[in-house]
Amino acid sequence: MTDRITPEQRSKVMKSIKAQSNLENLVAKELYRRGIRYRRNVRRLFGTPDIAIEKYRIVIFIDSCFWHSCPVHGTRPKSNIEFWNKKLDRNMEKAVEVNAFYNQKGWHILRIWEHEIRGDFEATIDKIINVINDAKKGAAHNT
Repeated sequence: MTDRITPEQRSKVMKSIKAQSNLENLVAKELYRRGIRYRRNVRRLFGTPDIAIEKYRIVIFIDSCFWHSCPVHGTRPKSNIEFWNKKLDRNMEKAVEVNAFYNQKGWHILRIWEHEIRGDFEATIDKIINVINDAKKGAAHNT
């Protein structure tokens, strides 16, 4: 099926998509409220993590169920199938590449699914805090 709008209109629509999601904002605000300081969407770090705490070598990615093909809730559009399969498959490949990069460098990497945040916000924040606390302990032992 062909696109129903012109390439110029499509470009305008895609440019209007915000870099930050409401879920990212919720998580970031709660971490800040709990005293965690971080940087958002750090472009100079590989994969542009949604949240980064460089001092403790932590990167956090908040993955939407659609864009990152969640095995539980991910769906594929029924139109323009070839385009969407290529796009969503590449998103999954990039996630694997990013994970491998940070694992090789010894960073703590955390991927949070959209449904985790929506399902049990407090447990998700606690999970993030635990990773941060573990990284802090590891940093203290290395000094």
